[in-house]
Amino acid sequence: MEIQLRRAYDSPRRGDGYRVLVDRVWPRGVSKDDLELDEWRKEIAPSTRLRKWFGHDPERWKEFQKRYFAELEGKQDSVRELMKRARQGRITLVHGARDQDHNQAVALSAYLRARAAGRQPRVR
Repeated sequence: MEIQLRRAYDSPRRGDGYRVLVDRVWPRGVSKDDLELDEWRKEIAPSTRLRKWFGHDPERWKEFQKRYFAELEGKQDSVRELMKRARQGRITLVHGARDQDHNQAVALSAYLRARAAGRQPRVR
């Protein structure tokens, strides 16, 4: 299963494969044409309440992951669909966050990889 991450503000690349926006809110200042998405899965993004609480604060990263993983447990149809797509070929999780290390795409990627391997996702 090959999953990569890309910011919405970076140009799409030929090798991105299936591009999925995983933000609940459309990235500011980016047109739909420029983003070149295959789909927008806003339902798999963290809840508005969780997103606002986190605020991309690295100090809250571990707790954010715990809470987001718990939310993902209730979104298993979407999780299964993304995993199926990833088994068919490369997918790129597109996000609008500035912080490349502490965002929902990083957490979602870890969650999907753990689930695909039959493991519980681990907070890192």
